[in-house]
Amino acid sequence: MKRVGITGGIGGGKSVVSRFLRILGYSVYDSDEQAKALMARSSCIQEQLSAEFGADIYVGGVLNRTRLAERVFSDKAALQRLNAIVHPAVKADFAEWCRKRSAEPVLFIESAILLEAGFSDTVDEIWLVTAPEAVRVSRVIARNHCSAEEAISRIRSQMSDAEKEKYASAVILNDGEKPLIPQIFKALSSLA
Repeated sequence: MKRVGITGGIGGGKSVVSRFLRILGYSVYDSDEQAKALMARSSCIQEQLSAEFGADIYVGGVLNRTRLAERVFSDKAALQRLNAIVHPAVKADFAEWCRKRSAEPVLFIESAILLEAGFSDTVDEIWLVTAPEAVRVSRVIARNHCSAEEAISRIRSQMSDAEKEKYASAVILNDGEKPLIPQIFKALSSLA
């Protein structure tokens, strides 16, 4: 079984590539969605997050994401503590997800922070999905209903695509101009 990591910065188009792979019949683990699910259902994670960031981040057993974000995204040390709680749980969940699909020849994991979260050791290769910054900014503004300044700040707070490209075995340009599907098939053909 091959495990392929799909990564790239916010607004780069990872989700579009993942959706297409699902249409083709591949299984794709969405690390962001699974992290949210684990924070919602795991009592162990809830206890750790409440102890670290205050009991008020869960209201009626539901995570108040806005409150948590306020406490971690302006404080790098707090963000590191959050990641130290959540990333190991996501990594273990991904391993279990893979075990359940051991008959499949190729599995994918989508993660914006694949490299930063230490997931590169769980995959055999990495695909980087990228787009020019101007395209990414407009996508983030449209999706998150935020200002251009906020979008640029989020983009620039992540590891650059140039840095991620050093680890990538395939680079897929999702700029809305270059045909995307042939690039995905080319990357898939290299897996054989």
